[in-house]
Amino acid sequence: MLSDAERTLADALASHGQSHVLRHADALSHADRKALFAQLAAIDLPLISRLVKSGAEAKTDYSAVKPAPYVALGTPAGAARAHGESLLRAGKVAVFTVAGGQGTRLGWRGPKGTYPATVVTGKPLFRVFAEQITAAEKRYGRSLPWYIMTSPLNSADTRAFFRDNNWFGRNPADTFLFEQGTMPSITFDGKLILETPGSLALNPDGHGGAIRALHASGALEDMQARGVEHMSYFQVDNPMVRIADPVFLGLHASGEGSSGEMSSKMVAKRDAAEKVGVFCEVGGKTVVIEYSDMPAELTNSLDAQGKLRFNAGSIAIHAISVAFMQRLTQGDFALPFHRAKKKVPYWCDTQKKTVEPAEPNAIKFEAFVFDALGIAKKSLVMETSRTEEFAPLKNATGEDSPAWSHQIQSNRNGGWLEKFGVKIPRKPNGDVDARIEIAAETALEADDLADIALPREIKSGEEVLL
Repeated sequence: MLSDAERTLADALASHGQSHVLRHADALSHADRKALFAQLAAIDLPLISRLVKSGAEAKTDYSAVKPAPYVALGTPAGAARAHGESLLRAGKVAVFTVAGGQGTRLGWRGPKGTYPATVVTGKPLFRVFAEQITAAEKRYGRSLPWYIMTSPLNSADTRAFFRDNNWFGRNPADTFLFEQGTMPSITFDGKLILETPGSLALNPDGHGGAIRALHASGALEDMQARGVEHMSYFQVDNPMVRIADPVFLGLHASGEGSSGEMSSKMVAKRDAAEKVGVFCEVGGKTVVIEYSDMPAELTNSLDAQGKLRFNAGSIAIHAISVAFMQRLTQGDFALPFHRAKKKVPYWCDTQKKTVEPAEPNAIKFEAFVFDALGIAKKSLVMETSRTEEFAPLKNATGEDSPAWSHQIQSNRNGGWLEKFGVKIPRKPNGDVDARIEIAAETALEADDLADIALPREIKSGEEVLL
């Protein structure tokens, strides 16, 4: 017997052609049926119906795509730095970390933010960020509230990790953890999928879902109450990110070349084949086009100097205004959902078990945060150095692996020390031939080492912690 609320939901499912997901409801325990109806109640059925009817995504007219303009590395930025520092001192900046992933590809069991990331001490990613936030708070004399988006998969473990580490010495009230949303997978003919008799096949709604989650969790409201106007956005896998970069924040919020709504950092691509999204301009708007979607003739095209025309690689570092996020969460969700054919486990009634398909059998929907760039009135892109700020931990070996990241960390830190006369050993390819770690409390940038007692020389193969 269905309750009134369950009957209302059953009627809604019927009106959208999705009644089949209730076919086992009468056989479920009270707890399992309650959990199933809770899942179903959280689904935006009109949205799913619109996505089903919309079919394939609109195709990009690549003849109209141009390289996006950007503020080149080395551009004088004194005024921007001053403006960014004033925002930090006024408490108008928050930190936002997207941390919904597990460390599976790294061979790590647990949230990716718990992975040991630094080259000497092996500090976990969350500690790396926490120490950098604490150092910035001391420098600017104001708290930097930290908002962390987890996923249903790792939320409990992430919270436990913060509690077990005493919130890394920070005030727990200044850390706001919340879960990203989910989207149901659908069959190719638009039907919701049961993974078990009492649960739907759900997937995280992508990093673009951060916008919906910021609103739904109350995080945007909390930022408003604190007087926060801008957030420093980054993904959890990059231990090199500069969280409170006054130059970037100043450029973003100054209005010179930017609307102050959403700005981005880029690095010059290593080569045409590098698997990163590329900042482009379409119809006067900045967009990111995924490497897998870029036609080869654009990916490989060169300018008059023989350099890649489309060289502005996206590294998932943004400055975003709170007002812009609020605008995007009024009414219907503003970002498009991208469709991907995936292998999704499903409940098979005849076999009476969950089946792992051998081929893609369903469509997953994900939103990408960089799609918000095309909605911003104007967007600024700033170039940063790969060695200074981009060494993500994604793969167990090869590019973007721990060994790869450690080398870049040592290269950056060795370069900082060389600036003050320290003799650094180098390999034939130019890499630093030592393991060097510099804590955030020691230096947030190279110039902070000016008043630090430094060694005169570092030996080949030496481990150094400053």
